[in-house]
Amino acid sequence: MIREDRFLISRKPYAVDLGSLHGSRMETPQGRNDYYFDGRIGAVWFRRRNGMTVACIGELWDLQYPEPASARAFLEQHEDGRYGGDCQGRWDGVGYWGAERPEIVAQHLAVLQPMLANYPALPPGYDGWWRF
Repeated sequence: MIREDRFLISRKPYAVDLGSLHGSRMETPQGRNDYYFDGRIGAVWFRRRNGMTVACIGELWDLQYPEPASARAFLEQHEDGRYGGDCQGRWDGVGYWGAERPEIVAQHLAVLQPMLANYPALPPGYDGWWRF
């Protein structure tokens, strides 16, 4: 991924929580002593949906070798953006789509509502803008 200071929705950028990188080592399918790092990092992003701007929250994921030393290294090694972000919640200013558990809905809306209201500003605690 490439980090840019300027927000352009047409480039489909992501803002990430650098402190949220997590994952685990997995053996390769060949069963050798090799491994890959199955990593995920929290992210938020804006998209256009049916002519409306929406705010999304979820994760970016990638399988990498070797295991990255930091969240920034994880992002810099992440080259395959064909799947985009794994959206777990979306707010369009009127309705919410995503989690069903009330506590997770509340967590998502605490980020998404002010994010959409302050479009296109970065939400507090997130680093951006990252794009493929």
